[in-house]
Amino acid sequence: MLKFLKAQVASFSGTVVDFLTTLVSVEIFNVWYVAGNITGNICGGITNFYLGRNWVFNSRDRKVYIQGIKYVIVWAGSIALNTSGVFVLTHFYGINYIISKVVVSLLVGFTYNYLLQNYFVFKQS
Repeated sequence: MLKFLKAQVASFSGTVVDFLTTLVSVEIFNVWYVAGNITGNICGGITNFYLGRNWVFNSRDRKVYIQGIKYVIVWAGSIALNTSGVFVLTHFYGINYIISKVVVSLLVGFTYNYLLQNYFVFKQS
């Protein structure tokens, strides 16, 4: 249970970086919300990987490049799910992109991201 809670804190930290990057990109630099979302996902993903490896799963003894490759595979799926989810909710349902991002981020974070990071990326032998 502690690992799950730590994972949620790391995820929240990555999400804060993600959201701030997205908001600054869209609201200040007038970047298209889909591109801003991708940029935010990248910045948040780097933050989450660092925290996951070093704090949540305490997996520093594993080779970082192997974990990095696995993380990128999972992360690509996460970016695809997050971006397509935000696009669908915003474009087709007219929901504000920020609300769409919150809803989709929670769904993807609690399910897809945690499970694959725990059992694939940072799996303990």
